[in-house]
Amino acid sequence: QVQLVESGGGLVQAGGSLRLSCGISGRALNTYAVGWFQQAPGKERELIASISRSGGSTFYSNSVKGRFAISRDNAKNTVYLLMNSLKPEDTAVYYCAVDNEPVITGRTRIDHWGQGTQVTVSS
Repeated sequence: QVQLVESGGGLVQAGGSLRLSCGISGRALNTYAVGWFQQAPGKERELIASISRSGGSTFYSNSVKGRFAISRDNAKNTVYLLMNSLKPEDTAVYYCAVDNEPVITGRTRIDHWGQGTQVTVSS
């Protein structure tokens, strides 16, 4: 059974940084494309970053482009989301997700979700 466990969330001041991690068990990470989704209070869950199964391509939403970076370490079965220059509007629950497709888009029917980790950015 595939399980995803996020960590690294917390409270940070605006302008600060956090690195989220997502550990995957039950199946090798290199068989999946990976995405990070953001769900702010009262809003729908939204894809903000993804990395292809091969690791050769990435996607960032306009809201995080230039500030966030997604990466994967297949040897450690772990995915990361480095978040820099955080803003209060980045406050949300962040979910990692994996899928058998070569890439994840906003329309992908995700195979497996993590439980989410809260990020709160104070002004």
